[in-house]
Amino acid sequence: MIRRLLPVVPALAVVLALSACGFHLRNALTLPPDLGPVRVVSVDRYSPLAESLAQALTRAGATAADASTDAAAVLDLLSEQWGDTPVAVDEFGRTVELSLRYAVVFELRKADGTALVPRQTIELARDYISNPVNAIGTEGEREILQREMRREMTASVLRRIEAVSKSAQGAVIGSAPAALPIATDAARAAVEAADPVPSDADAPVEPEPTPVPR
Repeated sequence: MIRRLLPVVPALAVVLALSACGFHLRNALTLPPDLGPVRVVSVDRYSPLAESLAQALTRAGATAADASTDAAAVLDLLSEQWGDTPVAVDEFGRTVELSLRYAVVFELRKADGTALVPRQTIELARDYISNPVNAIGTEGEREILQREMRREMTASVLRRIEAVSKSAQGAVIGSAPAALPIATDAARAAVEAADPVPSDADAPVEPEPTPVPR
């Protein structure tokens, strides 16, 4: 008998099913117009996620900063954490299903240090079967899931950057000065100039009647 320890979240299952099918961003990625050369850095010098993000940004049209670039935007992966949580156990108390969790904290800064995308966290989770008598098979499945989740994390980070970029562009468009209506006084003045109304001073003066002598 297998006893589950944690409920399954339907929404998360849908997202992870897309990841399992090799989900990728289909539309062109919208980057900040003033991004400039960009460098991806990570707490892990050999981070596969950092390499994947650098390649994806280059494909999207960003200029990769090299060692000679003095001023560059920085996509900083501040933290990458993996963890396994038991989900189900068998009648002997052995773990037969685990939830693999992947959390990344990142931020995107301009070359002058100001934040383009403020610090935020993305967390993904996938369940996988753990065979108590075949640890090698379990490790192989876990490695496959890690690769899939890195691809999904790359897409998630890019979506966050794109969302901030579109929001900023929308704010710029929304703040553009609109055509102002003609002021009421100016409109009245234009009408009066086209069809002037004589004032009392300009009106002809009628002569007063002459009194009749008696």
